Amino acid sequence: MLNNDVLRSLRYTLDISDAQMVDIIKLSGKQVAPSDLAAMLKKEDEEGFTPCDDELMAHFLDGLVFFKRGKDDSRPAQPLELPVTNNMVLKKLRVAFELKEDDMHTIMNSVDCPVSKPEMSALFRKFGHSNYRTCGDQFLRNFLKGLTLRVRG
Repeated sequence: MLNNDVLRSLRYTLDISDAQMVDIIKLSGKQVAPSDLAAMLKKEDEEGFTPCDDELMAHFLDGLVFFKRGKDDSRPAQPLELPVTNNMVLKKLRVAFELKEDDMHTIMNSVDCPVSKPEMSALFRKFGHSNYRTCGDQFLRNFLKGLTLRVRG
């Protein structure tokens, strides 16, 4: 799934402005111009569209965790995980929104996409693990849709 699609979806889910998104990215130590962010939030076929790179997406996801849960200054900053995959987006969102396994299943069931416990846990395994499963674009889209329903009601 395109990083731009994830940014747009999360902006809608959280009902935040471009300025607030810039602030969220700033929480993880990255500066981005509001005009650059606005170009990334455009649709692919719109004039002035700019693709969002993995580094900025990683900073946004880390900043989202800090925004939702707070920053612990007593712990050293974690290094950026690159490249950004659908599995990583799912993991970061689970942490940011403090979702337990039951919450994840409820979110997926709310969009008529039931997932078994082994299937769900396979998405959160480390890459290379024998039971690791790649998170597909459609799964992430459904999760983001369900998350929006949960957050916005």
